[in-house]
Amino acid sequence: MATAVETLGKLERRLTISFPLSDVRAEVEKRLKVQARSARAPGFRPGKVPLKMVAAQYGYQIETEVLNDKVGRAFNDAANENNLRVAGFPRIEPKEGAPEGQLTFDATFEIYPEVEIGDLSKVEVETVKSAVTDSEIDKTIEILRKQRVHFHTKGEKGEHGDGGEAIAANGDRVTVDFVGSIDGVEFPGGKADDYAFVLGEGRMLPEFEAATIGLKVGESKTFPLAFPEDYHGKDVAGKTASFTITLKQLEWAHLPEVDAEFAKSLGVADGDLAKMRDDIKVNLEREVSGRIKARNKEAVMEALVKTATLDVPQALIAQDTERLAEMTRQDMAARGMNVKDVPFPPELFQDKAERRVRLGLILSKLVGDNELQATPEQVKAQIEDFAQSYEDPREVLKYYYSDRRRLAEVEALVLEENVVTYVLGLSKSSSKDIAFDELMGSAAQA
Repeated sequence: MATAVETLGKLERRLTISFPLSDVRAEVEKRLKVQARSARAPGFRPGKVPLKMVAAQYGYQIETEVLNDKVGRAFNDAANENNLRVAGFPRIEPKEGAPEGQLTFDATFEIYPEVEIGDLSKVEVETVKSAVTDSEIDKTIEILRKQRVHFHTKGEKGEHGDGGEAIAANGDRVTVDFVGSIDGVEFPGGKADDYAFVLGEGRMLPEFEAATIGLKVGESKTFPLAFPEDYHGKDVAGKTASFTITLKQLEWAHLPEVDAEFAKSLGVADGDLAKMRDDIKVNLEREVSGRIKARNKEAVMEALVKTATLDVPQALIAQDTERLAEMTRQDMAARGMNVKDVPFPPELFQDKAERRVRLGLILSKLVGDNELQATPEQVKAQIEDFAQSYEDPREVLKYYYSDRRRLAEVEALVLEENVVTYVLGLSKSSSKDIAFDELMGSAAQA
């Protein structure tokens, strides 16, 4: 039995549910008898334990299970009778003053909101496009060369035509000993032996690299180094240290020539340089296409968030906040970090969770109203697209189709693309060219 629905706020509702105590007792007794058939106790054969002993051992657990079942069923029945779309889980609390022989509870919960999507024909969405030219292919080849760099010791006369005694310069790999002190006292992390790094890569602070440039093997230099205020080492952040470095080894970088051997190292069996460039272009175009899709999808999602009107259930935000925190914890643990005692305050994830839930409700409304669900043909085409970059495409198809969760991830991706296509078809969309480096971000700068 349930009372009328009380409105407590925009989305918050309350139901009072009640059922006879005798129903609970009858179900508890029924389950105890079932439990007794297999119960064991010292001095009794299996199934011959007295019911009172079974009740003493299992009664509280069974009573709790029955009560949860009764309350859950009563709440679901009441929600269905009142056509309520419950968001999240209800908060169930015993209600005082219940009639004798009755168990009464208040169920407080939120409902899904009404989602109003504005006139999409008036929405402005700016998309991006970018082309892969010979310049981008050349840059990629240089990146691939740098990834295959090897180093040779710089001799006394110097390699690659520098003449004279070798000195450290940008691009060289140096191996140094260093020790740092503040006010004459060494500090943790300020000392190392046989520490190697490449000059010009930015791994060390600028003052450190500047002091190393020009040194010869065996030479030392003492210099001041001011740590930035936001330096990750809090003990030295904002302070000035005195460092002494000694250059122990000096090596120059040898980049491989762009020849047949280089092409073979990239998987071009016959070493054909033209084929190598074609392969690089295909891979770059696939990467560019993926990043453009991601940028354009984000632009559409942002436009939808701005044009849609809805109240977001706090229960769903709380659930997604917990989900994001757990995903972060698992990711950090997978990277080898000890997260056992690391706090994950909910407020770190709340804004992101709120936006995710808001977007999910908006997409659900759009998909339902406009039949934008992913079709089996679209899902298969998407998986086949994924498979193009793998040696055995059939294994990729098997990987996805053998697991319903993986398949659901692809379906969600296709569904989002359907929404993007639908919105762009209705909105005032414009397109602008974007530089390859800007699109690729740090990946193009490597």
